[in-house]
Amino acid sequence: MTPLIPVEDLVSPPERTGATLSPDGTRISFLAPWKERLNVWVAGVDDLDGARCVTADDTRSILDHRWVDDRWLIYSQDSAGDEHFHVYRVDLADPDAPVVDLTPFPGARVFGHDLPVTRPGKLLVSMNHRRPDRIDLCEIDVATGDLTVLVPGDGTFGATMVGPDDDVYGIGQDDEGNWTVEHRAPSGDVRTIAVLDAADHPTGPFPTTLTPDGTGLWIARHGHTDRLRLVHLDLASGVETEVAGHPEHDLDTRGQVFPTFPSPLVRDRGGELLGVRYSRERQVIVPVDDRFAAVLERLGALSDGDLGAISTDTDRRRWLVSFVHDREWGATWLYDHATGDARLLFRSHPHLDPDDLAPTTPVTVRARDGRDLPSYLTMPLDAGDGAVPMVLVPHGGPWTRDAWGHDPVAQLFANRGYAVLQVNFRGSTGFGRAHMQAAIGEFAGAMQDDLVDAVQWAVAQGHADPARVAIFGGSYGGYAVLTGVTRDPTLFAAAVDYVGISNLATFMLALPEAIRPALHDNWHAYVGDPEDPAAYADMIERSPITHADRIVTPLMVFQGANDVRVPQSESDTIVESLRRRGVEVAYRVYADEGHIFSQTENLVDMFRATERFLAEHLGGRTA
Repeated sequence: MTPLIPVEDLVSPPERTGATLSPDGTRISFLAPWKERLNVWVAGVDDLDGARCVTADDTRSILDHRWVDDRWLIYSQDSAGDEHFHVYRVDLADPDAPVVDLTPFPGARVFGHDLPVTRPGKLLVSMNHRRPDRIDLCEIDVATGDLTVLVPGDGTFGATMVGPDDDVYGIGQDDEGNWTVEHRAPSGDVRTIAVLDAADHPTGPFPTTLTPDGTGLWIARHGHTDRLRLVHLDLASGVETEVAGHPEHDLDTRGQVFPTFPSPLVRDRGGELLGVRYSRERQVIVPVDDRFAAVLERLGALSDGDLGAISTDTDRRRWLVSFVHDREWGATWLYDHATGDARLLFRSHPHLDPDDLAPTTPVTVRARDGRDLPSYLTMPLDAGDGAVPMVLVPHGGPWTRDAWGHDPVAQLFANRGYAVLQVNFRGSTGFGRAHMQAAIGEFAGAMQDDLVDAVQWAVAQGHADPARVAIFGGSYGGYAVLTGVTRDPTLFAAAVDYVGISNLATFMLALPEAIRPALHDNWHAYVGDPEDPAAYADMIERSPITHADRIVTPLMVFQGANDVRVPQSESDTIVESLRRRGVEVAYRVYADEGHIFSQTENLVDMFRATERFLAEHLGGRTA
């Protein structure tokens, strides 16, 4: 029998992760635990055991960091999950120097930050430090901390990029809500370069990246095709040219929702484009640079996983790469292109035996209307030929997707004896424009039908026992959980809601002021504007809280007290309504979490409670 893997081994911080190479290629930075929280460490490429911890956050794990140059590192951090991110600077030349907050404005939030290759030593941040409802584009000198407001936020010009001659470029919206690529000259004159259909980009065009010479943009476009492609937009003429296309795959844009995921653009230290990531069942990187093509071939031979983060030194000699894999997690390699030598530096979870983890297989579910739903099935190693209990895990977003690779939730459930099915229901990105737009108006409708059809598919295929199917989901996935137990109350034997939306209207109205204009092409387009009485009524009808009296399924609810997307009051309301009726509901609120839990002790507690809950109702294993 497969060994029972402790919850801690799957959800605790990795031993090492997030490695990146210094510009001169002599050092490596990575994230590793310090006082049970991930912090930034730096080591020589040949002396990992001599690594030095250069940050000291003992309250919350750091999840990202970047080299500015060979002296400075930056990282972002919020407070207790409140998403009020600030950007901090680390001085590697002075081990005794304290970490410096480069954005030291109480109540302010950094919505995005970048290190433009055209402005060495400068940090660009989009931040609402002057007014909570206005996002300014600011430039910060990393060495001195001096801040300059380049473009004050006025709600009409979404500046995000600065060229070498102080020209500013950004993404705005016209009167119809379409996305516009705009240029603001140093004189203050503004012109529109291109207009992108709003429906093609629910959360905005991503990536949108200035070329190193400042004459063009690399930007995602559907255009005349269903696929999401990368095009080069000439900023003078507005002419678009497709870059390194793929005949079947969309750009891999998960990094827009999950900033720790790599960009679809593989670039060198000077910002030159080397390759483009595409993904469907698995990832494909298409090279656009002949020298990188040779490197890519060598890197691909190191693992049968998908290439994750890639970094190189200024000379493109040394390459640091990590791999995404369903069973061999976080293998990080150092490759020297001059010598051809490659060596494995570390695995993120060396205590896990890949043979004890379950393979994840891409499968296709056919929906009732004939739509193909690209999905992933993880079967327990001891499943044999018969049906087993199953956990359906709808992803969040919904404008993102599930993908093949490292998934501690799927592995935990599979290790406990459950089949795990992850469905890219309509509305998921990464599978063409038509698949995404098929979700318009279909919250609690066809999007939910897709999940029901997936359960029926798993039963028909002999994978799942129909009497022992549970559903687990977070954020939009939590909405799908709550909708599932109200709309189809006898389908699931148990349900687990993690920061799920129970009231669509109040959810939108509670979002921070600064981001409400960005709802036009996603939540408003797909569900409705709560300021419109007719749309409000429809949203209430599609909200699980309206139909809570139909819930009979045993339910477990997890909530972060500092969640700025799904307020605790929403979860409180649905839990109280069930308790009044005597329906089984377990409820846990974590005081130091927001919308995405990150504290180790909370994750361990959450998944221990979940495994006991599922074992009680589905009969799987438990520690």
